[in-house]
Amino acid sequence: MTNETNETTQNAATRTVTAYAAQQPDAPLARTTVTRRAVGEHDIVIDIHYSGICHSDIHQVGEDWGTGIFPMVPGHEIAGVVSEVGPGVTRWKVGDRVGVGCFVDSCRECDNCEAGLQQYCTGEGGAVFTYNAMGKDGLPTYGGYAAELVVDEAYALSIPDSLPLDVAAPLLCAGITLYSPLAHWGAGPGKKVAIVGLGGLGHMGVKIAHAMGAEVTVLSQSLRKREDGLKLGADHYRATSDPATFTELAGSFDLIVNTVSADLDLSAYVGLLRTDGTLVQVGMPEKPLTMHPYPLATGRRSLAGSMIGGLPETQEMLDFCGEHGIGAEIEVIRAEQINEAYQRVLAGDVRFRFVIDASTI
Repeated sequence: MTNETNETTQNAATRTVTAYAAQQPDAPLARTTVTRRAVGEHDIVIDIHYSGICHSDIHQVGEDWGTGIFPMVPGHEIAGVVSEVGPGVTRWKVGDRVGVGCFVDSCRECDNCEAGLQQYCTGEGGAVFTYNAMGKDGLPTYGGYAAELVVDEAYALSIPDSLPLDVAAPLLCAGITLYSPLAHWGAGPGKKVAIVGLGGLGHMGVKIAHAMGAEVTVLSQSLRKREDGLKLGADHYRATSDPATFTELAGSFDLIVNTVSADLDLSAYVGLLRTDGTLVQVGMPEKPLTMHPYPLATGRRSLAGSMIGGLPETQEMLDFCGEHGIGAEIEVIRAEQINEAYQRVLAGDVRFRFVIDASTI
């Protein structure tokens, strides 16, 4: 980046990068500088072009899921261009279009890592998340609300040329969060899939499930976004505030993916599944969810969870989206609008994902 405020300086040990950070829990994010490690043997430097805002960024800044590491630079939907490579790098060259998602390292040795399921790493410390974590270099990880990122070459992903970087950024979290359960539980021709919620996650689920060939129904609290849902690829759109939805659609779906982070009556949603159907929870509410086991037992139904995807599956998702022309529906903002965007996310005032133009950082 050429903007003087985004200049990166480097010394023998570390590099200083302009970023937006929260200095303490629930504090507004403001421009600052953070220290990233120097470029190692197998590291690449990514000149960040766009960084998506995920609802989990707001949860992390607010310490809704536990104690955070501050100052905190959120952002795990990162799209940019390689600007520098370490001497041992073989996978990337300067100018390559790359993305980084929710983690930047893992043990690389456990069964899950060897199977390409790095998000479920069971090695010491587990997966190293892109922000609000401690890296193996002993430095806190700082996310994508920044001018650049230093990352091991193995944890970067190729963004197809057919996808603009701004609409590709949210695929690194929202896209893979929905692609993984849809692929794992076999969404495709002949399958009836319901997506609960049409927000940042749900709208990606509709697009991807439709492209996979499934018959897609959106289950939303109201019909307010019905026109949007149908344009995105949904075949049907039903309001969950209408009791008739749960009687008329009982036993209808092979797969339901719940994207909302709210206290829902899971028993009612499980009742919408066919025999052997599965409800997958990807939304992360602050409080535990409860349900009676009877609806599970009466249809040999399953209640499951899913979290992002490993490196191979995330690349598969990006390639799939590139082939089908699938990007996120976004509103691009300047960095000084981040705090306003957080409030709008909480108010549900976004269709469907905010993306930060990193040149404004």
